[in-house]
Amino acid sequence: MGQAWGFGRYGGPEVQEFFDRPDPAPGSGEVLVRVGVAGVNPLDHLLRAGLVPGLDGGRPFPRVLGMEAAGTVLAVGADVDGLEVGDAVFGFALTGGGTYAETTVLSAANTARIPAGLPVTVAATLPVAGTTAVDALDQLGLPADATILVNGVGGGVGLAVAGLATARGLHVLGTGSSAKREQAEAIGVRFVDYTAGDVVAMARDLVPDGVDGIVDLVGGPSLRTVASLAREPRNVIAVGDQSVPEVGGRFVERRLDRENLARSAQLALDGVLVPVVGAVHPLSDAPAALAAVENGHAAGKVVIKVT
Repeated sequence: MGQAWGFGRYGGPEVQEFFDRPDPAPGSGEVLVRVGVAGVNPLDHLLRAGLVPGLDGGRPFPRVLGMEAAGTVLAVGADVDGLEVGDAVFGFALTGGGTYAETTVLSAANTARIPAGLPVTVAATLPVAGTTAVDALDQLGLPADATILVNGVGGGVGLAVAGLATARGLHVLGTGSSAKREQAEAIGVRFVDYTAGDVVAMARDLVPDGVDGIVDLVGGPSLRTVASLAREPRNVIAVGDQSVPEVGGRFVERRLDRENLARSAQLALDGVLVPVVGAVHPLSDAPAALAAVENGHAAGKVVIKVT
């Protein structure tokens, strides 16, 4: 038996609970992993609220929260190639296994080995934040010296996008609340505090001619406000808001396969992709970890250290 944290029904934070469960058995195309570190993401509380039921794998309640983790392979299911017991790995629990737990099952096709020398805490941030940064910037395909705006730069994904963009020779503006300024500016972002006035006017003071591209992590009215700063509308890439074509932009094309995970890990090992970990919580403090992300108060990536 191992401890897990999840939810017994759809709803708000009140439905969350700790519970014990047997180690799940890996099915075809899955690996059983002892979780070292689990990443915390906004999608976690959306799944708990029942807003994206198609991603829960159809598993019965109680369901374990979390969708990304790094750890050690304990067992391998049928039809799994390239992963073995004892491997240090990171990846996605795309079949609803959940990662806020001592053990979980990861989808083998969406799991890669952790290269020697890469800390497990960093590896746990890569399935979502790392690969999103790579995918969004690859899709934009901007040359060095171009200027991009990261709308919502202060979270784990936003800082990963900004850091990788800077490493690629791009000039980066970022919007966020005043609490996110310090971490953003520490990696070279020209920061625009959306709580201080007209975001577009403040951005125009820095880039009078607008920007070459936008990576949006906020969506909704905020996306529509900043979209006017893009000189070319199709270079607005939204990570969460699928209505982005209404402003002429595109939704991010995600690549969740092992090859892209391994590429992100190598970029991290080489120091090109540097995820900013803002807080590390023990599993016993998982409620506070998710609350910080759900409330928008987290600066950088929040992770849960399990073992």
